[in-house]
Amino acid sequence: MLAFVTIRAISILNNWLITMVTSFVILILGFAALVWSADRFVYGAAALAKNFGVPTLIVGLTVVAMGSSAPEMMVSASAALANKTDTAVGNAVGSNITNILLVLGITALFRPLAVSSSTLKREMPLVMLVSLATWYVFSDNYFSFGEGIALLIGFIVFIGGLIIVSMRAKNEDDPFVSEACDEVPNDVPTKKAVFWLVIGMILLPVSSHFLVGSAVDIAKYFGLSDLVIGLTIIAIGTSLPELAASIAGVLKNEDDLALGNIVGSNIFNILAVLPLAGIINPSAIDPSLVSRDVLIMIGATLALIIMSLNFRGSQRINRVEGGLLLLAFLGYQGYIFSQIG
Repeated sequence: MLAFVTIRAISILNNWLITMVTSFVILILGFAALVWSADRFVYGAAALAKNFGVPTLIVGLTVVAMGSSAPEMMVSASAALANKTDTAVGNAVGSNITNILLVLGITALFRPLAVSSSTLKREMPLVMLVSLATWYVFSDNYFSFGEGIALLIGFIVFIGGLIIVSMRAKNEDDPFVSEACDEVPNDVPTKKAVFWLVIGMILLPVSSHFLVGSAVDIAKYFGLSDLVIGLTIIAIGTSLPELAASIAGVLKNEDDLALGNIVGSNIFNILAVLPLAGIINPSAIDPSLVSRDVLIMIGATLALIIMSLNFRGSQRINRVEGGLLLLAFLGYQGYIFSQIG
């Protein structure tokens, strides 16, 4: 009898381990496919738009700039379709927190970031404004269809305003605008552009579907809520493109582009990614999102503004500030997991 019970226990443990390992493998492969397909989608879309005569400035500030938020958009859409609205909104809010505390923190540790772009300086208050708007939208612990539409309209207005302002800034040789234009691929054959565009369009939803599914399975095993899985594992994974782009930017002495990736991504996450959850699946949300996570996002945004627009004279984010941001991120993650139980 004891032998039978032992064998049965070992069998259950083995099945659990196999299931867990499979879920983690699918999660990692899903992240890798998501990031790669997003890059290919943006490459194809940007090249195709350029070939059809769309000005480089507009392509750089829209298609290319939105590329780093493509993983968040697909994951949030997939989560909302799976009736996991908390995961969808957690992904958007968590990505903004991760972008500032983790991505910016690590990037500043690589090399201090100088802030010289007038376009970025104008966008800083906007990041705070949309962060406060997020708190207002979620203050009743419900995300409605109308609120999703309102945020999306705000995104359209933002893109239009960004293009108009940047076209004027181009004549002023704004470094961020120039660096954004340099990211647009040149001399790509139309057939090649269409090929990568189609590949991206196919793999993006497929990879996001498997990623969300495996993340939900892992959450169930460890007793994590839909919100926490969105704020942690998924948010960190979907912020990998911002981390790669920001580090690459500072290594190429393109500080404004590195910081611009973070600022632009945070605005896109709130105005373009977040609305998908409310539009696709309007529903109640976890109250802790407003009382904890959105407030952390606002605090991180305030820190970003203070560090970037250093009123003491030197407008740069130094290594000490980067280290403080990274420590804040680790503390935030530790606090979230300490509340599980």
